[in-house]
Amino acid sequence: MKKFLALMLTLVMVVSMASCAGKGASSTGTGSKDGTTTTATEISVSLASEPGTMDPALNTTVDGGTMCAHLFSGLVKWNQTKDGKLELVADAAKELVEPTENSDGTVTYTYTLRDGLKWSDGKDVTAKDFVFAWNRAAGTELAADYAYMFQVIQGYDEMWETRDTGKKDDKGEPILEYVNPDAKLAVEAPDDKTIKVTLTNNVAYWNELLAFPTYYPVREDVVSNENWATDPKTYVSNGAYTLTGWDHNSLITLTKNPDYYDAANITMDTIKFCLSDDANNMLSNFKKGDWQMIDDVPTNEIETLKKDYPDEFKIAGQLGTYYVCWNINEEILPSDSTLTGEDAEKAKEEIRNAVNQLFDRNYIAEKIGQAGQQPASSFVAMGLTEPDGSEFYENAGHNKDFTGYYNVSKDAFESTYSAAVETLKKYYKFDDATQKFTNFPTLTYLYNTNEGHKAIAEYLQSALAGVGITMNLENQEWATFVATRKAGDYSIARNGWLGDYNDPISFLDMWVSNSGNNDVQYGKGDHVSLKLYDLDLTPYGYDVNVKNGTWADTYDVLISTIKTCNDNDKRYKMMHLAEDMLMETGCICPLYYYTDIYMISKNVKGFYSSPLGYKFFMHCTIEK
Repeated sequence: MKKFLALMLTLVMVVSMASCAGKGASSTGTGSKDGTTTTATEISVSLASEPGTMDPALNTTVDGGTMCAHLFSGLVKWNQTKDGKLELVADAAKELVEPTENSDGTVTYTYTLRDGLKWSDGKDVTAKDFVFAWNRAAGTELAADYAYMFQVIQGYDEMWETRDTGKKDDKGEPILEYVNPDAKLAVEAPDDKTIKVTLTNNVAYWNELLAFPTYYPVREDVVSNENWATDPKTYVSNGAYTLTGWDHNSLITLTKNPDYYDAANITMDTIKFCLSDDANNMLSNFKKGDWQMIDDVPTNEIETLKKDYPDEFKIAGQLGTYYVCWNINEEILPSDSTLTGEDAEKAKEEIRNAVNQLFDRNYIAEKIGQAGQQPASSFVAMGLTEPDGSEFYENAGHNKDFTGYYNVSKDAFESTYSAAVETLKKYYKFDDATQKFTNFPTLTYLYNTNEGHKAIAEYLQSALAGVGITMNLENQEWATFVATRKAGDYSIARNGWLGDYNDPISFLDMWVSNSGNNDVQYGKGDHVSLKLYDLDLTPYGYDVNVKNGTWADTYDVLISTIKTCNDNDKRYKMMHLAEDMLMETGCICPLYYYTDIYMISKNVKGFYSSPLGYKFFMHCTIEK
């Protein structure tokens, strides 16, 4: 999630460095006998460059989510215990509650807000603010990338139900309309302090959803200004901090909110998020002591930093996967191919899966990553467990000889590479003299500029060049990169996913047809009407048996069924079925399971991070 500043913006980078320099040194803290201060009240950190948005309903990045977690108070939050463990605790809600089971299989949660909750402009926070915010984030008008996270709430499916109008657009695709344009989620505010929400069924990860930024409240009169989240003057929040400064592409300043209900336990008065995409710039400022925490380091410095900064250089576990994604609508068959329809699509699946096995994942993890990353054999990350305690990824795939969908052992690479080449020979011309393909269409690999991403891109390019496949590299500034990938304006692109909560479905529900995070374009564009997929859920007790259905007919239905299933054993089996469908397409090429690499000053106390990627600074102190 690091971004690129063009050379012409060098001056802006210099200003950014200057504006954040030395800020962590200001203090008022406790004084020693000789009058010197011992604790700083201001911390300067660098997570990434300019966030795409600071609207919690629209944010999709970890850096933006981290800032929102300091600015907003949802019903539930993550907290660190005295022994260093993370737990979910009540935030704006007085307490965590158990659901009431209803006769129709739904469950209802009833929350009471704490007394005295205030927005940063002094107005009272009410239950109606949550009701409005959730319906806004889930609704078709905003079409937020994370709208699907509200599918567990009754009423969501009705909001998104469509029907064919019988008309077609300029591309010949059917024009759909929403059946229930006025539909709402089953969430209500009987009074200013009470929130009642009805879920389709008992959801094991419900409290984790409530802690996610998409579930944060916003106020209707504030967000009626579409530019509200771009300026401190119009930015209204209800959390531990307020947004008091935003020098775009340079610095975001958060100031402790004295009206926050837990303000007495917020130890850091000011947090300065110094915006940078340059890992070398980050490291330079960290070494000088100007920035107390950085979320990226130059890849070529990792081994040195491990030795020279043993107390500051950190490698932590993360629930995430670094992967390459293919645009499912991209033409990759040779120009003289006679394959059509289902035969063509099946061939593309086989081709993509073959190309995906030309990459040495161990080399990428060990030589480029260098921070304990593990070669990935599945999309769902390490660390997510089955009901029996085993790891979900260990049960992925159907090969008894190895774990997952690819054999990623070092000993297997030569044989899998050779097998992949033989598969590709079925579709492309191969020159025996040069040992290269001669008619594979040129690919373009899209990535956001970052030293690590670039190194991986260059390796992938080299690996494909070894068999005659040309892949050009294109880098873009972060915001542009995200927009390009979401629009499907690419052939192959770098990607990564951190779990939004501790459940495998967090890696699987993003690929439904209407998801804003569905960068592969499943069920979109030319793929929308392609009838290629089968789904049989009768072994699990559901009257669903689809042959040659669309992605919406099959995968979307599967995810919806998983989310309403109360039988944990069946639910996990169906989640494996969902991952099978994803991996069979070859559009998702996992490279390694993430680790979290960052540096933090040894003088900073009270900092903690989440395996979901978020960093927390509100309880920090800096010893001088």
